[in-house]
Amino acid sequence: MTVRRFNWQKESLEKEIRPGVISMAIFDGENVTVGVTRLEPGHEPKPQSHPQEQIAVIFAGTIDFYIGDEVVRLGPGDIVHIPSNVRHYGVVVGDEPVINLDVWYPKRIPGS
Repeated sequence: MTVRRFNWQKESLEKEIRPGVISMAIFDGENVTVGVTRLEPGHEPKPQSHPQEQIAVIFAGTIDFYIGDEVVRLGPGDIVHIPSNVRHYGVVVGDEPVINLDVWYPKRIPGS
């Protein structure tokens, strides 16, 4: 076994996904994907759904998360679960970027 390690604060792999949405790191295990994302105020929201269930952890900023028919306001320390195949998206509230950690199970396949 080889232990894999990555420090997203020291080895940033920033990639703009779309205007105002920056992937800071993606890390795959055998069955799970973890990603760190920065959402800028005024970013382009993109409703989506996917077969993976998702957990989002907010590190910084405030975001309104639209999940199915519900809207929840999240800030630092909040964690939310998004069930498989449920339409969702987030909108940054205020002037501070949102930094969040997403966990997807099973792991994401590019384009899913």
